[in-house]
Amino acid sequence: MENSLSIRAYTRQRQGHAHDYHQLVLPLQGTIQIELDNYSGGVSVGECVVIQAGTFHHFRANEAARFIVADMTDLPKNITAPDFAVFSISAPLLSYLYFVEKQLEHEVDDLLEGAVFDVFSRLLAQQENNEVPDPRIRAVQSHIVEHLDAELSIESLAEIACLSSTQFKKRFKEMLGMSAFQYITLQRMEKAKALLTHTDLPVQLVAEKVGYGDLSAFSRRFSAHFGMSPRVFAGNRE
Repeated sequence: MENSLSIRAYTRQRQGHAHDYHQLVLPLQGTIQIELDNYSGGVSVGECVVIQAGTFHHFRANEAARFIVADMTDLPKNITAPDFAVFSISAPLLSYLYFVEKQLEHEVDDLLEGAVFDVFSRLLAQQENNEVPDPRIRAVQSHIVEHLDAELSIESLAEIACLSSTQFKKRFKEMLGMSAFQYITLQRMEKAKALLTHTDLPVQLVAEKVGYGDLSAFSRRFSAHFGMSPRVFAGNRE
């Protein structure tokens, strides 16, 4: 088995297996439910779950969720503790994962993919055994992902977290390395991209499913995020 990075999606059906290599799952969009001997629960954007070689585990996720999966022959020493399962990743590593996604979708280049994995490994070796995000923020993350088509105000999200608006904004950025607004936009754009890639829904309906009643506002945001309009993006899939 060679070290590799790949983009994965899973299903809502609970599945289980073990493999003879280490595996890391890092969400790009959505949450994966993982059951290990030393952890059972969700793993969301900004987190990583470590599945050590030979560990039987169960997992399931919404089909629209996407993940970077690292298959590794060896783990960095900083994440090899037996009870080390889920940790919060740094903002640079999270940002790098989105680059990895774009590169893997762009082309097959063995030499470049080797270099991409090397950078990933170096960033991974810098990670600390950080506690997973505050459960109040995790609850907000789950609410955001499940309600991207709804109005998501700071006030309503702060209420879910049982924090004041000021406390919520500060805590959210500390935990995720980005503002709540940036996180919502990121999740909406990634879901729109997934819908335009994997379905034949018209752009107007995609816009509505990610919380934009105004098609022109959605098009401007999508274009700023991906460098092309949603109609052009949808046309390129054909």
